[in-house]
Amino acid sequence: MKIDKKLIKELVDRLTEFNLTELEYQEGQTKIKVSRVSKGIEQIKSSSIVSPNKAVLTESDESDGIRVKSPIIGTAYLAPEPGGKKFVEVGNKVKKGQTVMIVEAMKTMNHVPSTSDGIVKKILVNDGQPVEFGQPLIILK
Repeated sequence: MKIDKKLIKELVDRLTEFNLTELEYQEGQTKIKVSRVSKGIEQIKSSSIVSPNKAVLTESDESDGIRVKSPIIGTAYLAPEPGGKKFVEVGNKVKKGQTVMIVEAMKTMNHVPSTSDGIVKKILVNDGQPVEFGQPLIILK
């Protein structure tokens, strides 16, 4: 795949011009994501889109259990403050409505409640990771 430096430069310029933290561009099978990671430093990711193999998805460890999904696009945080105690850890019992993490969007901290009672089987995101609407965050069993 040939990298179009002119296109990347234009995306970085738009990121700065509109004071965005992230910008994604897709044309055909090529997807370019430009993110501002800290104080004016841009990170560029480029990848090809691959159709998921349904057989692999159904056999995955993540297929069993209840998924708690992100209600919004934002940044996921596993604790209420940097260095603080995490809301949940693998193996913890959770009750329906209990906060399992926070998703920050536009400087607003949105608590993500558990959708049911269960035990945390797997945490699918890292602290500070960008998340999409509907993206699974935690799996309960």
